[in-house]
Parts: sequence; C-alpha cells; structure tokens
Amino acid sequence: MAVSDTDFNFYKDLLYQTSGLSLTPEKNYLIESRLTPIASSLGHDGLASFTSYLRTSKDTQATQAVIEAMTTNETSFFRDKKPFERLKEILPELEQSKQGDKTIRIWSAACSSGQEAYSISITMGEYLKTKPGLKYEILGTDISKDILKKAERGEYNQFEIQRGLTIQQMVEYFEQDGQNWRIKQHIRNNVKFQEGNLLRPLSYPGKFDIVMCRNVLIYFDSTTKAQALNNIASKINKGGYLFLGGCENIMGLDVPYEPVRERPGLYKVK
Repeated sequence: MAVSDTDFNFYKDLLYQTSGLSLTPEKNYLIESRLTPIASSLGHDGLASFTSYLRTSKDTQATQAVIEAMTTNETSFFRDKKPFERLKEILPELEQSKQGDKTIRIWSAACSSGQEAYSISITMGEYLKTKPGLKYEILGTDISKDILKKAERGEYNQFEIQRGLTIQQMVEYFEQDGQNWRIKQHIRNNVKFQEGNLLRPLSYPGKFDIVMCRNVLIYFDSTTKAQALNNIASKINKGGYLFLGGCENIMGLDVPYEPVRERPGLYKVK
C-alpha cells in the first residue's frame, strides 16, 4: 500500500529536522520498503499504525531507527580514487606547516561503515613510512549508531573487501577470519569513531587539517548544505582542506571556502 501524502510529509519533516535529508516525492517508495520491516519488528500491524505511534510518542529509539533506515550508507574502499591522489599531493604542504606538534588530523564525516576512514589510514601509513616523526589521527563520524558499530569492528565480508582494494592491499592491511576480513591493528590504532550529525557542531576537541565530506551534501537542500559546511569549517585549522564529492560544490552558498585551482572537489578554508 502506498504511503499517504500526510504520512510522507511527516517523515519528510522528521528526516529534514533530524538529519538534513531532503526527501523528494519520488522517494516515497523508500519509506514503505525501509520502514515497514521496522514497524513490524516493533509490533505494529502496518506502516500507518507505526506513523500514528511516532506522531504522538517521544520514542527516541524508534525515531533513531527511522533515521538509520532512511540515510544512505553506500561506500567502498578508496571510493572514486581521485580524492586519495589529491590527499597525497597536499600532504607535503601540510607537513611543512606543522610546527611543534607533528600530527596531521583528519575527519571522515559521514563515514558510514568505515571504509573511507580506513582508506585514509592506509594512505597515511604509506606516506609516513618515509617521514619519521610525523603522526596522524583520523576521526570517523556518522549519524547512524548501528553503522558505527560495524566501522569500529573493522570487519568486512568478501564482497565488501573486494570493492576498491587490490589483492596486495588486502593481504598487507587485513587479516582473514573465516569468510571475513579484519583490518590490521596498526591501521586501526590511528582511527576513532563517534556519533556525529553534520547539522550540529561536532563535540570533539581540537581542529582538523583535512575533512572529507563526500557524497553527503547531495541529499541536502541549500539551507542545510550551508549549515553543515559552516559547522565543518569551524573545526578546520586555518589553511586546512575540505574534500567534497564529484557532484558537489559550494556555488551560491555563504560558506568560508575557496576552491583549489586545478583540483576539482578540493577546497581551502579562507
């Protein structure tokens, strides 16, 4: 049964206010396909009953389940590859700018199940092999508590591990555990994960030299894009970098970034 306009508008407003997701009418089918199983698991005989319950209750766990079901968690190791090449290009400059504390700090925003954060850690580890004294820290954040649990485990099945990794990388950076693969400890050591909503200031000490926030803003409207980008800017060191996805840009937004010439998708804080 199709979701009614009234119920669609309820979920549209809920998702917009809590996560910034801008739900369009053609995504109506996603509400039914993703939320009906949740409704059933919570004892409701259909989506209409579940919607009525959410309207009148203050069940934060049920609301969180809706958010997690509706936010997209598509990712892979070294997704799109070009940003990781760009990362290698800007590291020498960042290294030279470091005085005293020789730690490069990177934030993987909307990190999903951790593949991007671990891809960054692999890249940084390879770079640091010839850079004694230089260190790095990576923070991965996501709005989904369940997906962060998977990221923290650092364990992936055969299909997930083959997406973006070479055989050499699989052997060098992962340990096989039955049919799954687990990231090796020396790559995990430099990565932390915590819950984070881009529409709210990040509750994490200090600032970052690099933020990767890729393929997230395409789900936001102009207002929430600007809100998220300004929140991110407040956590980037002066002269630090922001990576956006290939289909994302800052055109028409009142945000403190400027594009880096000849490096599409890369921005610098003004």
